[in-house]
Amino acid sequence: MTILVVSGTGTEVGKTVTTAALAAAALAEGRSVAVLKPAQTGVTADERGDADEVVRLAGDAVTALELARYPEPLAPDTAARRAGLPPVRPYEVADAAQKLAVEHDLVLVEGAGGLLVRFDAEGGTLADAARLLGAPVLVVAAAGLGTLNATALTGEALRARGIEQAGVVVGSWPAVPGLAERCNVDDLPVAAGAPLLGKVPEGAGALAPERFRVAAPGWFFPAPPLP
Repeated sequence: MTILVVSGTGTEVGKTVTTAALAAAALAEGRSVAVLKPAQTGVTADERGDADEVVRLAGDAVTALELARYPEPLAPDTAARRAGLPPVRPYEVADAAQKLAVEHDLVLVEGAGGLLVRFDAEGGTLADAARLLGAPVLVVAAAGLGTLNATALTGEALRARGIEQAGVVVGSWPAVPGLAERCNVDDLPVAAGAPLLGKVPEGAGALAPERFRVAAPGWFFPAPPLP
């Protein structure tokens, strides 16, 4: 069973597009892929969620599963409480991922926001789910100023819990990088304590799906960080 948890240093750093790129790269290798979104927030019942976006970009061959959906764009615990709906528990995430892994070569578990965003009132997080699974975590980081501290804190939190960090991917690399972005290429792996494994171009999610699928494997180096 092969499971990779995709977390971020925060929200809006490119987790979903990075997850889609990983899925596309795995499909290009002939592997079967499932994507699991434990908690989707800020989306109503009739709107497309992150897992749907992964399928749109990577292809219909991806199996998508969402465990819970909450309408307000808040942390999962807060969104569940305000909606009067049950929260997602880390063991539920682990159970769902393990079941998907029985029938798929690769399961990508995409978190909500950062690593330690609360899923429930007891403080359960994506890190807890990763620990239960014994799965590595790929950290998606921003490109520019301020990313080093958030990346270092995420790496420290993973190490403190004994969770393997697969590496770091920049989730939205600008077409014209500034000084901070250029320096961060060297500084991010130092801050993370893990290798920099790729740079997903800014605006990649707006590409036509066919172009996205062809280009996605080339955004990682030396090869997509697939378990």
